[in-house]
Amino acid sequence: MKKGLLIAFGELFLKSPKVQKIFKNKLINNLKQFLKKGCFDFKIYAQRERIFLETDQEKKAEKIVNKVFGIAWFSPVVFFEKASLFEVSGFLSKNYKNWIKEKESFAIRLKKGEEIKEKRDQIIEEIAKKIKRKVNLEKPDREIFIEARKEGWYLYFKRKRGAGGLPVSSGGRVLTLISGGIDSPAASYLMAKRGAENVWLHFHSFPLVSNRSIEKVKSLAKIFLEYQPHLKIYFFPLAQIQMAIKTRVLPKYRILLYRRIMMKIGEKIAQKENCYALATGESLGQVSSQTLPNLQIIEKAITLPILRPLIAMDKEEIIKMAKKIGSYQISILSQEDCCTLFTPKHASAQGRLEDIEKIEKNLDLKKIISKSEKNIEILKF
Repeated sequence: MKKGLLIAFGELFLKSPKVQKIFKNKLINNLKQFLKKGCFDFKIYAQRERIFLETDQEKKAEKIVNKVFGIAWFSPVVFFEKASLFEVSGFLSKNYKNWIKEKESFAIRLKKGEEIKEKRDQIIEEIAKKIKRKVNLEKPDREIFIEARKEGWYLYFKRKRGAGGLPVSSGGRVLTLISGGIDSPAASYLMAKRGAENVWLHFHSFPLVSNRSIEKVKSLAKIFLEYQPHLKIYFFPLAQIQMAIKTRVLPKYRILLYRRIMMKIGEKIAQKENCYALATGESLGQVSSQTLPNLQIIEKAITLPILRPLIAMDKEEIIKMAKKIGSYQISILSQEDCCTLFTPKHASAQGRLEDIEKIEKNLDLKKIISKSEKNIEILKF
């Protein structure tokens, strides 16, 4: 008899057998990397429809598994390797009182592989007669889950909902723009949930302002490592570019120019990192640069897709997600936002692409950007 967690896949079964195998291997690899950080002994057994995680530290393992994308549900389990029906029913006969109180009802939920010789009714009857409690198939107080498979019998009592989604890195890589605020970490979380491995890009205005945004992003990275096994971050100094724009561009256009320049820089880094898209924490209409006309102007700066997983969410929904993933308390710490440096209180909500492109031609952006690129800092977590 072995103890541990039984893990069920999420959307993997919607994929072809070939893709299932690839995704399953990525999920197992992610699990191993997360569990190794926990510094405890474990073994992983990959089965056809399940993963059995053998460990004697179930509670510690649960906290880690609960945040791993690609898992539909998991449960503490007792595994009887290559056992017989007699052994399983005997174990339940001796121990059912630990799980089912005297006045509680129960139901048996059986999943049986074709290789198990006993018939379904025979298994249920053999086990049920050993449990001296009332049966209620519709609304039982307790459920006994049994999975009889070729490798052995799994016995568990409660399924716990997993993180869902797809295994991180199964959907390729995406370059996510991280400001240090509430929105962008939530967007990064959603991209990871859909199987995309995040590479982060943070624009800062140090030394024109303090380095607080840089330190915040480093702290957010430690939180994010609970959802993605490893993380690479580019810290790009925007101060020189902002100074050049300040002296030559009307205030109402500055934010749009900042955003387009960020996208151009992001696209270059994304191509270097083999990322298929950029991702941002933009939400429709939240600020002037996030109106539909201005989003269109920003998008036309590059050819790579720009993904906006928060686009239809309001601020309260985003805050709720940030609290859920643990980033909120760090995100609300004060910082100077590089996008608001040298900009008016009321920027244009509807710019003109022709005007913006004309300004960019006069700025000689390639020269301005190349100077700042020399001071990029890259950190790996």
